[in-house]
Amino acid sequence: MAEEPQDDATGVPAEAAAGAPVAPRPSRRGRTLAIFAPLALAWLAADLATKAWANSFAVGDVIGGPYLGLVRFRLAHNTGGAWGMFGDATVALGVLSVVVCTALLAYLIVVARRASALEAVGVALVWAGGIGNAIDRFALGYVVDFIDLVFIDFPTFNVADIGVTCGFVLFFVGLALQAHRADAAAPGAGDDAGAGRDA
Repeated sequence: MAEEPQDDATGVPAEAAAGAPVAPRPSRRGRTLAIFAPLALAWLAADLATKAWANSFAVGDVIGGPYLGLVRFRLAHNTGGAWGMFGDATVALGVLSVVVCTALLAYLIVVARRASALEAVGVALVWAGGIGNAIDRFALGYVVDFIDLVFIDFPTFNVADIGVTCGFVLFFVGLALQAHRADAAAPGAGDDAGAGRDA
C-alpha cells in the first residue's frame, strides 16, 4: 500500500499541511471498546435466550439429542459450582462473578490503549458469561444448565460457561503475546541475541 505523502519540512501528511481535512483514525482505546461492547452484549443475549428456552422444559428432561453421540440438551438447575462444588452457595457465587467481571472490565478500560484484540475478546466473553450466570443466581436462585456431554463424565453447562472458559484462555494468551512482543521490542534485545550468536 502506498505511503501517505508527507510534507518534508513538517513530517505531517501533505493534505494536512495544505489545510485539507484529514479523517481522524480511531484510537486504540476506541477499537478495544468497539470489540468488547458488541461481543459482550451479543454473547449475553445468546446466553439468556438459550436459558429461557431450556427452562421452559421440566428439570431432567432430555430436550434434544444425543447428536453424533457427543452432546444432548438436558435441563438441570445448578445451585452450586461445577461438579456440585459449593452446593447451595448460589448467592455467594453470584457476588463473586460480579466482582471478577467488574475487575476485568476495569482492567480493560485502564489498559485499553495497549490491550490487544485477543484480550478484548477474552474479557468480553468472560464478562458476558459471568454476568449471565449471576443474573440466574440472583433472579432464579440457580443457574440454568442444559448442554450435556454424553461421551464423557462432565458437568452440564451452558453458553455462559463456554464464554467464561474460552474467554479466560484467550485473555491469558493475549497477555502472553503482549509480554512476548514487549520483550522483543525492549532496548538491547536484538544486541543480546546477536551477542549470543557470536559467542
